[in-house]
Amino acid sequence: MEVRSHDIKSEEEMVKWRRNREEEQVSELKNKEQNQAETEDGLARKKRSTVNFRRRKEEITEPGKSACVLKAKQDSFDLGNVLCSLYGRGTSDDKGQVLAILNAIEALQELPVNVKFLLEGMEDVGSQGLPALLEQQNTTFFSDVDYIVVTDTPWLSSKPGITYGTRGNSYFFLEISIIPVVFSGHENYLSKPLQSHLDFFPDSLVDSAGQILIPGIYEAVAPLTEKEKKLYEGNEYDLDQIKAKYGIKHFLYKTKLYDIYIFILEELLLRRSRYPSLSIHGITGAFSAPGTKTVIPAKVIVKFSIRQVPNMKPSVVEKQVTDYLTKKFAERKSSNSVKITHVRGAKPWLSDINNPQFLAARKAIKRVFGKEPDMIRVGGTIPIVTYFEELTGKSIMLLGIGGPDDATHGQDEKISRYNFIEGTKLYAAFLHKLATI
Repeated sequence: MEVRSHDIKSEEEMVKWRRNREEEQVSELKNKEQNQAETEDGLARKKRSTVNFRRRKEEITEPGKSACVLKAKQDSFDLGNVLCSLYGRGTSDDKGQVLAILNAIEALQELPVNVKFLLEGMEDVGSQGLPALLEQQNTTFFSDVDYIVVTDTPWLSSKPGITYGTRGNSYFFLEISIIPVVFSGHENYLSKPLQSHLDFFPDSLVDSAGQILIPGIYEAVAPLTEKEKKLYEGNEYDLDQIKAKYGIKHFLYKTKLYDIYIFILEELLLRRSRYPSLSIHGITGAFSAPGTKTVIPAKVIVKFSIRQVPNMKPSVVEKQVTDYLTKKFAERKSSNSVKITHVRGAKPWLSDINNPQFLAARKAIKRVFGKEPDMIRVGGTIPIVTYFEELTGKSIMLLGIGGPDDATHGQDEKISRYNFIEGTKLYAAFLHKLATI
């Protein structure tokens, strides 16, 4: 990586230039809205999708700052006309974060380090074709790359954060089959009903506290060290906001010190990202349409997944799950058949937070936000990150600017104007700090 010197003055000029440019864009947006309102004759546009018409409430982008009103938006793929947040599919994951980087490059004009871009839009469907491309370009495009930064993660709160770990994911189909479709009034005695197997299924996998019951599943999980625990102690995570957001009265996990907020917070963050978890995602094959039906379906497929943490291997998890469920099903002495399919397995990822680019990112966050960042391990999975690291041997960091309430993948997905603008400054400052490491 080629590095050129810089001084604080150029960085301050960049921030000032960016702020002036954002003010010009807001002014242009206001004029555009006014002109559009005058030409629409007061009629609402025809709805272009199945998304319900909504009018969002007032929002405050920063405490103590002026309020901003969102204009009603009809189409989830139509960028909302806003002053405080940008609404639309992909605004937070990941178009908005990519655009913030491009804005930073534009604002800097003269880069302190060399930068290469790899833009890919199929992460949510497994990044099909990307692994083959990486293999082809590993000795050419990536040959002179020192660091890789991925922009695909949210913060835990309004406090900025750096992500240094993700969980993996093993996805399974459990298929239970009986004899061909039969009528419940006549042939129900021929085999055990499917519901008897579905009743046993959840209770065989997790207990009431969410602990996975599959033997050996926790054996590969590394013990929590005191040094690692301290990383969680400084993280901001609003438990009351989480309760209100999801409408829950109490959390699934508790510690021995039930009434001490900090210990419950740490335990939840650990369960959220550091330990494995199991989720049931759906059931197919049964009759679910409106009305009544009295036949017994020939088969039912249950879909579930296990989020893995470092040291857990998908191949080992596959064997543990298959052996355990096969044994549990055999104990029922059923004439029905069971088939367990491991659909896909993505590895977890964990990086060293003392790598140079992590140090540069921490300095950049301190420069832009005036505070130290949260060091975050996320509970989700980004399969290509592990593949990137194994193939290239380069240091990887996830430096996202999404908010905890951005509703990624949803019809109300957004990114706040504050995160977008300050995130642009963050990416520019990061390049400058990286040049000095």
